[in-house]
Amino acid sequence: MGFGRGMRWMGLLLAGCVALSAGDHAKARLSLKSASALVLDQWTGRALVEKQAGAVQPIASLTKLMTAMVVLDAHLDPRELLTITTDDKDDLRHSRSRLPVGTRLPREQALLLALLASENRAAHALGRTFPGGLATFVQAMNAKARALGLSEARFEDPTGLSSGNVATAWDLARILEAAYGYAEIRDFSTRPETTIQSGHRSIQFANTNALVRNPRWNIGLSKTGYIEEAGRCLVMQAMLANRPVLVILLDSWGKYTRLGDANRIKQWLEASLSSRP
Repeated sequence: MGFGRGMRWMGLLLAGCVALSAGDHAKARLSLKSASALVLDQWTGRALVEKQAGAVQPIASLTKLMTAMVVLDAHLDPRELLTITTDDKDDLRHSRSRLPVGTRLPREQALLLALLASENRAAHALGRTFPGGLATFVQAMNAKARALGLSEARFEDPTGLSSGNVATAWDLARILEAAYGYAEIRDFSTRPETTIQSGHRSIQFANTNALVRNPRWNIGLSKTGYIEEAGRCLVMQAMLANRPVLVILLDSWGKYTRLGDANRIKQWLEASLSSRP
């Protein structure tokens, strides 16, 4: 999508323009299990689907999109080696990680793992090694949020493990649109898998969004998230019904509900919009 269209989209958002393209009969047939949902047509900025999109809630690892933008905005050396330390371990939720303490990897690879596999130690290391340290990094995240005009988004850490990382679906649409402007984020977040070397071991990581491996989907950017307070979350940029759309799904509690909602949206849009200009 070109810069002009992006600015038009942002202007429509700021003006509060919300519209549903499909008729009421078609709309009634779309039942979503996610507590909050938003689907935007990138060409027009129109809301095609909206459900509790103004609710402020924890966003879990969707946070890592903001983390990635702050890292890339700083133009740090992507080849600089970072070391995973005990400081990067999750002492809040004790989540598992496949990156052992002592692992050394280039900053670019840490960013890849944070986006593709939602690796918390990799994301924390990116913030910890930022010039000025972790506190400065979090300040930069919130400054970026203000620069994007986000009304409710707040950040406390670069991983999303803190339930204090919050936003609305509308805020996340702006984050998703901004992140789509970074080639590295588009690339890293949609790779099906990657392998890294840790000492003498090869460790394979799969994308946390199974839809990127589904040939029926054309996904340009992807990120998942989960903590108990946020439920299961998913944001994507994708081509649906021959047009680019932003999909935001928040607070799905079933293991596969967010994927089910995404597929229901895809089917609904293809039925409702593919014949329209």
